[in-house]
Amino acid sequence: MTNLSHDQAARREKTLLAALLLSMWAPLATGIAVLLSRSTTQLADFIRRTVELVALFVSWLVFRYLQRGHDLDPERIKKLERVAGLSVAAALGCSGTVMLVLALTRISTFEPGGNVYPGLAIASLGLATNSWFWHRYRVLNREQYSAIIATQCHLYRAKAMVDLCVIGALTAVAVSPAHPVTRYIDVLGSVAVAAYLLWSGAGTARTALREKVLSLGE
Repeated sequence: MTNLSHDQAARREKTLLAALLLSMWAPLATGIAVLLSRSTTQLADFIRRTVELVALFVSWLVFRYLQRGHDLDPERIKKLERVAGLSVAAALGCSGTVMLVLALTRISTFEPGGNVYPGLAIASLGLATNSWFWHRYRVLNREQYSAIIATQCHLYRAKAMVDLCVIGALTAVAVSPAHPVTRYIDVLGSVAVAAYLLWSGAGTARTALREKVLSLGE
């Protein structure tokens, strides 16, 4: 792992903690929105945000531990980073698979409706927040590379893209819930969320395994 100065480590840890704290409200708020609507995309978004919260907690905890483990062997540091990365990748991959199955099994019976406006508000706030963190992590990673920060950069880029998908699907439900096409738009929104989870999990795994390859080449 690249050695970080005290100031660099502190700024990264504060950013990770801020991202974690801001994400804590999302599963609760999205869960309430799910109860107010019958949107498949909204349900997928709720599960997605819950999995992300766990992933963010793991990333913050590992980064905090590594920065305070002054006597850790370099190889153990790399191993902890790989374990954290692969654990997050496994969680995202499993969640993506569940979401894909949910979307495909509901496509023939699901009827969109209910109040999707709370979900739209949450997704819009999420887009603004996730876009900011994406930019923030890009700046930190350009300043000095860190495996955990690189993973967060990829994660928040995907989070912002998925928020766009959620906003599009819920807007269709809000504008014309009875239109035959709306059902497929909504279900396709949940497919997009599933694709994001699978893509993000694969990207996280690639990042963790790349660190292993680099360590073997040293």
